[in-house]
Amino acid sequence: MDFNQSPLLVIWEATQACDLSCVHCRASAMPGRNPDELTTDEGFRLLDEIRSFGDPLMVFTGGDPLKRPDLFDLIRHSVGLGLRTNVTPSATPLLTASNIDKFKRCGVTRMAISVDGPDAETHDSFRGVPGTFDRAMFALRHARDIALDTQFQTTVTRRNMNKLGQIAERVYESRSRMWSLFFLVVTGRALADDDLTADEYEKVFEFMYEISKIAPFDVKTTEAMHYRRYVAQRHRQEHGPAPETANTRGMVWRTAGVSDGKGFVFISHTGEIFPSGFLPVSAGNVKTDSLVRVYRDSSLFRILRDTTAREGKCGVCEYQKICGGSRARAYALSGNYLAEDPRCVYQPTLMAAHA
Repeated sequence: MDFNQSPLLVIWEATQACDLSCVHCRASAMPGRNPDELTTDEGFRLLDEIRSFGDPLMVFTGGDPLKRPDLFDLIRHSVGLGLRTNVTPSATPLLTASNIDKFKRCGVTRMAISVDGPDAETHDSFRGVPGTFDRAMFALRHARDIALDTQFQTTVTRRNMNKLGQIAERVYESRSRMWSLFFLVVTGRALADDDLTADEYEKVFEFMYEISKIAPFDVKTTEAMHYRRYVAQRHRQEHGPAPETANTRGMVWRTAGVSDGKGFVFISHTGEIFPSGFLPVSAGNVKTDSLVRVYRDSSLFRILRDTTAREGKCGVCEYQKICGGSRARAYALSGNYLAEDPRCVYQPTLMAAHA
């Protein structure tokens, strides 16, 4: 795909309303819906425009999208347009067997569920509501039983980084197609003390790399673009150049180069057009602006796709095209979305040569 023209992934935060109180919530979600959310008709028009990009993956997220009474109408419209449609509900009492069945009937391709610990004690302490772990595992089992593909999502923090092996066992038991590991960006309710150090990132990358060799599910990252650099280094050590031949890590290369604003666009519950949900800098609003034009032509999205505009070591790194660093993390920790990713240990060859 030409990421200058079309994103690989479009995320719509259909609402910020959610009945959980997660300690790391990007959205700082609240129980009630915002009256300025996109209306049903505005949602239909948004989906029509997303389809004009071509064939991106369309994801309904939140908050909890099930807090919108028109969610299934919106999903049916998305599927009817021919969009591959995923949904990421919260594990609350709204996530019933009936609603999961309805996702399947409406044509949802995959349901993503967040699980941040291997047991109720760990997970529920993240989510702030007792019973959330049991609800999440029930949802994953029920989806498995009705042959609805699932994606298992985990936010990696210092609270759970030493339990990832146990969490991987839950992924295996659920028969999820993908384990998506989100790496903390200090925004919303996320606490700086929960953030991993650059060295801790490398330890987690080593774990992910080794498990990707044997796991029956794909392993991918969100806001840890430098995992691709790690995989490229390890693969070169073990097999020589040409990592694209590594079938066991194919997911890494299918998403190579995707980053905030590059192959990725996020629409907020009020219609703001962001490079990602973790980079809250708006380039427009779908209520008044064309999503396609903003993605293709806005100065914000264009500079984020220009890897030569990166600063610090990300600007001279030889892994720039497959990685490029997290623009959201750079912005969260420095206020500059073009700065180097502050959680990467790698020293580019060019910098090392001049050291």
